Amino acid sequence: MYAILLALCAAGLLAFTTNALADSDDEPISYSTAPVNDPVARFQKRLDAGEAKLNFDPKHGYLESVLKNLKISASSQALVFSKTSFQRNLISPHKPRALYFSDDVYVGTVRDGAALEVASIDPRQGTIFYTLKQEESKQPRFVRQTYDCTQCHESGMTRGVPGLLLRSVFPDSQGLPIFTAGTFATTDRSPLNERWGGWYVTGSCGRQRHMGNVTIDDEKHAEQTDFGPTSNVTSLAKIVNTTPYLRDTSDIVALLVFGHQQNLHNLITRANYDVRTTMRDSEALNKALGEPPGHRSESNNHRIQNACEPLVRAILFSGETKLSDAVKGTSEFAREFSAQGPLDSRGRSLRDFDLTGRIFKYPCSYLIYSEQFDGLPPEARDYVYRRLWEVLDGDDPGKAFAHLSDKDRRAVVQILRDTKKDLPAYWKRKG
Repeated sequence: MYAILLALCAAGLLAFTTNALADSDDEPISYSTAPVNDPVARFQKRLDAGEAKLNFDPKHGYLESVLKNLKISASSQALVFSKTSFQRNLISPHKPRALYFSDDVYVGTVRDGAALEVASIDPRQGTIFYTLKQEESKQPRFVRQTYDCTQCHESGMTRGVPGLLLRSVFPDSQGLPIFTAGTFATTDRSPLNERWGGWYVTGSCGRQRHMGNVTIDDEKHAEQTDFGPTSNVTSLAKIVNTTPYLRDTSDIVALLVFGHQQNLHNLITRANYDVRTTMRDSEALNKALGEPPGHRSESNNHRIQNACEPLVRAILFSGETKLSDAVKGTSEFAREFSAQGPLDSRGRSLRDFDLTGRIFKYPCSYLIYSEQFDGLPPEARDYVYRRLWEVLDGDDPGKAFAHLSDKDRRAVVQILRDTKKDLPAYWKRKG
């Protein structure tokens, strides 16, 4: 009877902690209070120590200096005119918000806005939100934001974690979303014809259609809008004045990368949170049931699998929407992005673009090199590496990975062997 009672208590503990995952401020996550070590937090320490400096200019405030210090290229600029920011009153089709991004930092700016909006990826806690006042100061400070940002940036659309959101809407003439027509969260799985509503998009995509560059006149029949005439816009000159911005582009290739990247960041965070919570629960169960430390029950193994399998699929672009025609951008983004490497012994990189049938030539995400991926709990990282190997070595030819040819699998394995230094030993065997 005592053993049965213990088991029932353990089951109750498991049920409680699983439900509690909905709140990121619960232990062991403690999102709002745990220390962070994201790129912006590290940069702020350098500012405070006098080791770095932000320059203010009358036209763009701190924007250009922030981008330079955080190594974000202006070619990543994306212009969004839907009123979907906390500074939405200053946003319109005539005054779009500008977004810039690197692998681990996102910066948003609004003309005449009070602050820069910043999202920075912490290796352990995921997306951390900041604002930086757009007024000259001797000691500029990135101020962390939690509740004000997570009202929108912690929901089912962000995988239930504080995260990033790339949203496509039907915008009216003022940029207000027509919610009765529906909205779409954009990832690399999204059909092109559901992407970029409320965004400016520069570039060509052939016969494919997207929702960019359009405001909706007929709100009652928004879904019937013809997006054909605006799907291959290579210049915004006749649509909006881009003189106040760093670039005159909102590059389609940058937007494709953005859609993949922000979703994968959220999936890494989800896996991180779930596995940390699972391991906390596992130790509590072991103590209650007299099991040795480190023992994992079958149910906890299933929890790790459920947390990490969506991440494995996303890393390998499972379900990615196929491109039916070639895509071409209008800025230096593609060239600059590809040049970052790392390169294998044959000069190949996971950043090499395809842009004819899919985004990348080699279907494995470059975010496997990120601090956030490396910051996964060991149990999560071990699971992901094992599953990646099973798929790429041909042991899992299932439907989820049918898009990977034998040539794709060999190339990804070869590239990772040359460029990812912490691969498990079994990855080194020739196959």
